[in-house]
Amino acid sequence: MLIKIYPENPNPKAIEQVVEVLKKGGLIIYPTDTVYGLGCDITNQRAIEKICRIRGIKPEKANFSFICSDLRHISDYIKPIDTATFRVLKKALPGPFTFIFNANNNVPKLLSSNKKTVGIRVPDNDIAREIVMQLGNPILSTSIKDDDEVIEYSTDPELIHEKYEDSVDLVIDGGYGDNEASTVVDCTSGDFEVIREGKGDLESFM
Repeated sequence: MLIKIYPENPNPKAIEQVVEVLKKGGLIIYPTDTVYGLGCDITNQRAIEKICRIRGIKPEKANFSFICSDLRHISDYIKPIDTATFRVLKKALPGPFTFIFNANNNVPKLLSSNKKTVGIRVPDNDIAREIVMQLGNPILSTSIKDDDEVIEYSTDPELIHEKYEDSVDLVIDGGYGDNEASTVVDCTSGDFEVIREGKGDLESFM
């Protein structure tokens, strides 16, 4: 199913429809402030396993990120951070960054069996954040960009739908996506270490 949602003013009824799909264990493809993402409810183990099958990876080896709605939401899943780190996050988010933190015990067991870290995103996209707010917990997410190459369909929601309609329950058309992924920043040591340059420029927030 392909549904159109306008990012400037997301239709609450359409967001509700997306949340229902997630609550039933469905998979969605949705827009962010970077590339389109493939996501599910982080509390649904079977949905997480489905995403892993699509990506051809084992859950315990997966590097998924959590899409959160705001900074307060982040603190539910990570170990405490210092004031200096918090200040940078407050300036940089919402924005095109994935921050990697030490995970706390709230991270679903399926993901944390061997993992002590979690990637956190607060995208500058109202559709994604509204979905998370209505759902009441983060979306587990992976970009639909291949690790090696950008899939040529990754920016056009109609082509994404054609490619993935048999694998996912719902694709959101939120307009053309970007083809540059988020900047990934490792914060696990207390410093900011950029491990993948992407759309976000962290220097401007330091």
